[in-house]
Amino acid sequence: MTRIFVVEDDRDIASLVSLYLTKSGWQPEIFDSGTEALAAIKQTPPDLVILDLMLPGMDGLAVCLALRSDSATARIPVIMVTARGDETDRIVGLELGADDYLPKPFSPNELVARVKALLRRAQPAALPDEMRRFRSITMDLTRHTVSDAGADIKLTAKEFLLLQYLLEHRGRVLSRDLLLGDVWGYRYTGGTRTVDVHIRRLREKLPLLVDALVTVKQFGYKLDEQ
Repeated sequence: MTRIFVVEDDRDIASLVSLYLTKSGWQPEIFDSGTEALAAIKQTPPDLVILDLMLPGMDGLAVCLALRSDSATARIPVIMVTARGDETDRIVGLELGADDYLPKPFSPNELVARVKALLRRAQPAALPDEMRRFRSITMDLTRHTVSDAGADIKLTAKEFLLLQYLLEHRGRVLSRDLLLGDVWGYRYTGGTRTVDVHIRRLREKLPLLVDALVTVKQFGYKLDEQ
């Protein structure tokens, strides 16, 4: 059964989220502190983490950073939720590796929809040894790995899916709205800024994309085949 960790110190919210996750056929486990949750994640990694930003002691940003810094947990999908909904908080969370962001108060049904979309895209169906290549970049969809000139590159689940989409649509100009719809899988209320954040992280991790992934002003991006 799909295991989802809910890291939330508000018992009412945690119970409500847990109820909806259970109804959807998943197995939620609730933690009310970042330190406790991080220890549990490292011991038995879940399939997805719903992470509150404001936690006692170790906050959600610190937990997310710790997860992304460890190869054993770096690819676990993370949805960050918080009562603080300004753009700065959202961007900081995405910069640290969160795959999605949902401000409180939120609809439990919307959270479930986002969990479904993220789980579906974090475990893409692939044929044996199915590969995607671009210059020195190699993606193995079966093993869910990426390498650049033979060196392993650590990507989050959403970064992996975004890179896969770019490689499969190379040469095409892709709008930010199109990327949100096809990669994120729903109408994302956080705005197209999230696409820019993930593109920047891909360029940082894969330097050849600095030149190869062209920004089309006021529209989107294109992976240059040349």
